[in-house]
Amino acid sequence: MAKILLIETSTRVCSVAVAENGITLAIKESQTRNSHAELITLFVQEVLKNANIALTDLDAVAVSKGPGSYTGLRIGVSTAKGFCYALDIPLISISTLKALAFGKLHQLKESNLTFEDSFFIPMIDAKRMEVYTSIYDSGLKEIEKVTAKIIDNASFSKILNTGKRVYFLGDGALKCQPFFKNINNAVFDKKEFLPSANYMAAIGEEKFQHQQFEDVAYFEPFYLKDFIPGVSKVKGLR
Repeated sequence: MAKILLIETSTRVCSVAVAENGITLAIKESQTRNSHAELITLFVQEVLKNANIALTDLDAVAVSKGPGSYTGLRIGVSTAKGFCYALDIPLISISTLKALAFGKLHQLKESNLTFEDSFFIPMIDAKRMEVYTSIYDSGLKEIEKVTAKIIDNASFSKILNTGKRVYFLGDGALKCQPFFKNINNAVFDKKEFLPSANYMAAIGEEKFQHQQFEDVAYFEPFYLKDFIPGVSKVKGLR
């Protein structure tokens, strides 16, 4: 039974939670863009206070490792490392896409909706018509590794042609919906199903119990693609 601080900053969502024994005790979230650096430590203080847990009570910190926003991931991982160093506790990394798939599966379970023998395709927006994505079955087994994919009418045809229900989720899903609007087994939420620290709780607990920890000194986020800075508009910096 572990008390774990959970940090999710891979997209525009800044989400922080604290969990015990895989159950979320308190959570704080914002969808305000470019606010991660400003909000993340405040959110940590709030969730610990709301859960009546002291920093020194924490057993580990779990962070969403990506793929996703370069800046968001850097902020989340840097913050997580800082707490791990200061408290001398282990660091746990969790795939952003797997956590999304887990969150959707858990939502379906709670709503008593069918999810067995289904597929889950989480998508992180990578701009234009590109997404970071992978495919999971209903047991959360990864059946297609994480990749950067440009979406077109032929995307995911092999999975969709099985006739089984396929859930698309994440901040890259809605922009892809027009390509699959005539496919009955393609399922999209009416609003974005976004990453949340809440979806990391059970995965974090399992990793803690199996001591699947990262090297705090050398761990880096999973960017998937190299960061390419834009051309500076400041005179003299081009």
